Amino acid sequence: MRYQTYGRLAALAFALVLVSFVILGFTRGFVGFRTARLLAAPTTLLAFVLVCFLFVRAVLSYLGLARLE
Repeated sequence: MRYQTYGRLAALAFALVLVSFVILGFTRGFVGFRTARLLAAPTTLLAFVLVCFLFVRAVLSYLGLARLE
């Protein structure tokens, strides 16, 4: 994986977290809090999985097992 790709994925993860908060905030005004959480959950979960993947790649790169080019 290249550094540029890693940076773009990190920016995407940050954007997904922001989008999930926006979805949660806007939908709370129209539907209940529980429904708003259900609507924001997929983006939050996707951001969490992406952050976990980036963390594992960073650790593997630090250990020298998978290089960032």
